[in-house]
Formats: sequence, structure tokens, C-alpha cells
Amino acid sequence: MANSKGRRRRFGAIRRLPSGRYQARYPGPDGVMRPAPETFATTADADDWLAEKQTEIRRGEWRDPDAGSVNFRVYAEKWVEERDLEVLSADLYHYLLDNHILPTFGESDLDEITAPSVREWRAERLRTTGAKTATAKAYRLLKSIMETAVDDDLIKRNPCRIKGAGKEKAAERRIATVAQVDGLADNIGPRWRLMIYLGAYGPLRPEELAGLRRRDIDVQALKITVRRAEPERTNGRRAPGDTKSEAGTRTVHLPEFLRPELRIHMELYAGKGPDGLVFLGEKGAPFRRSTFGRKWRKARTVVGMPEGFRFYDLRHTGHTLSTRSGATLKDTMVRAGQSSEKAALIYQHSDDDRQQEVAAGLDATVRKARQEAAAVPDDPPDKPDDQRSGTNLARGD
Repeated sequence: MANSKGRRRRFGAIRRLPSGRYQARYPGPDGVMRPAPETFATTADADDWLAEKQTEIRRGEWRDPDAGSVNFRVYAEKWVEERDLEVLSADLYHYLLDNHILPTFGESDLDEITAPSVREWRAERLRTTGAKTATAKAYRLLKSIMETAVDDDLIKRNPCRIKGAGKEKAAERRIATVAQVDGLADNIGPRWRLMIYLGAYGPLRPEELAGLRRRDIDVQALKITVRRAEPERTNGRRAPGDTKSEAGTRTVHLPEFLRPELRIHMELYAGKGPDGLVFLGEKGAPFRRSTFGRKWRKARTVVGMPEGFRFYDLRHTGHTLSTRSGATLKDTMVRAGQSSEKAALIYQHSDDDRQQEVAAGLDATVRKARQEAAAVPDDPPDKPDDQRSGTNLARGD
């Protein structure tokens, strides 16, 4: 029987403590003697535990028990910092950490975050916030961070194991009709009319619209060259940079009915000089997302659009109408600045001439819808004759 002085074995050592229980210690691959995290009632129990540790080392499955003693907040912030992220992605990750993850796990060590604690955290997020999309994004971020901790040999297994927890169920995208797009343009104000139309019939992304310069617009040829994007960060500052993908840098041919809209806007509202911004606020400075957002929500309410309809959803209208006008999948992808890795798309081609045909088809589709709507009036509210004629002139009807 082992005594208090300890007894050496072929692997590890066991000694009896004054309490009558037994302590086991073993040498790790680094030569450092490490004690078991608990004591044992018998030497047989201690022997079994040492045998397990010896097997782990021989199989290469051993992990330093102190490796997981790394603060999650420190590790997560370093994890974000080490990735080459776009500024908006970095902003999103910091937002998810600060508002959803760190309040629960910020003071924990990596090895203290368990599968039950992750399940409890996710349930609490859904129960108290009801934010399913944000919770799914936060879960994916937490899972990615913990997966890297596994790769770094800091923890043995990822505690994020909830099936489907990181999936977002996107709602069916709404499609605005031609009449609704016209209604939004009429009600948002003359300075922003063109932005509505380019968002729908370009279809350009909000950050691409924000980055347009006068030199990007060719009124005569009726085309726009998208060169860069200027998304607005959570702190209100813009982050000028490349478009969302390589396919985002493109030339967009506009339908003919937008010619008067484009000409009037460039004459009255665009900045001066080749580098002048196409869309400016009332005071001549780059417009703020919050300011435009208030005007957008007001116009949306007047037109009777659902509250969940976003400016970005106008792109879906453009996609749908282009397809109905005869555009192929590749045509639509080129027009919208989208990229895909599907091999079948390699064998499709959409050149400049084809893009002009798509724009012409879109022009015909919109004009036909307007004519049909005009043939069956919907008892619109009375407007002065001069306002009606001005609206029709701007639309090119």
C-alpha cells in the first residue's frame, strides 16, 4: 500500500494524503508533473485514472489541463482582430459580441463554456429579445470562435452543438409593383427620386449609390459605371472601398424612361466637378443613412407598403422585372453585380450589347405597367393640375 511518502510507478505516482484519500500525479509530454484534479478513494481508482492519461498521451489526444484557462473576452477580441475583415463585418462582430455574447461569457475562461451553458444562453437570448436573426448570427460567431479554440488545442471539443441554431430563416422577399415604386419616388421628395429608381431598376446597392460620382454618370449614353462603394458604419462615418465583390464593379445600362429623371437630378442635385457626389444631403454634405431612413419610412407609409419592406428590397423588384423582360440568369447577375461559383454560369455570357437589350426590355415592361395602371385609375387623391403634369413630365410619359 502506498504511504505518505509516495510510491513511484512505471507511469505517474500515487501517494496517500493525511485525509486517507489518494493523490495521483503524472508527467505530461512537456515533462511537467501534473496532479489529478480530484483525489481518489482507492489506489485502484488512482491507477485507472493514470492509465487513461497515459493512453491519451500515447494517442496524441492529451491536452494541457491549463490550456483552457484563457479569458473568453480576451480571446474573442483577438480573434476578430486577427481576421482580415471588411469594416462593416468587423462592426457587426463587435456589435454581436458586445450586445449578445460577452454579457454572458465575457468573464468566463474558454474551458468554462459548456454545451449546457450555450443552450441556456441561446434560449435566454430568444426569450428576452425575440431577435431570431441576431441570435442566429451571434451563435454562428460564438461557434466559429470556439472552433478556433479547438484548433488551437485550448479546448477539447466545441460546446456549440445545437443543430440548426446558426441558420436564419429569411422571410420571403417582397416585390414592389411599378406603381408602388413610382409612389415611393413621388413621396420621398425630388432630391431622392432618382435613388429610388436606381435602387429598383439599376438595381444598385445602397452603398453603391452612396459612392457614385458625377464622372460615373453618362446621361447621353444612359449608363452608370459602378466603381466603388461607401457603406456607412455604425458610428456614422463612411467607409469608402471596393464594391461587395469583383462582379460589383460594372457598367449598368438604364431603361430609357429614366433619362429625364437622370438629367434633372444631375442638373439640380448632384455635386459639382467630376468627383462630386451624385447624391448629397440638403446641406450639400454626404447624406446620412439615418436622415434618408426617416424620409424612406414616411414615403413607405404614405404608399401603404408593409413596415418590413426595406430599401434593399427594391433590388428584388429589378431582378424580377428584368427576368420577365427576357433577361437570363447571367444577364441579371451582371446587372446586379452578383457573383456565383456555379460551373454552369461559366458557359453563359452577357456582354454590353445584351445589357442594353435587357435595359430596353425593362423599359417596355415598366411603360406597359404604367399604361395599364393609368387605364384603371384607383381614385387617387386630388392634386393640382400643375403637380400632375410635373410628375408625368419627370417620368417621361
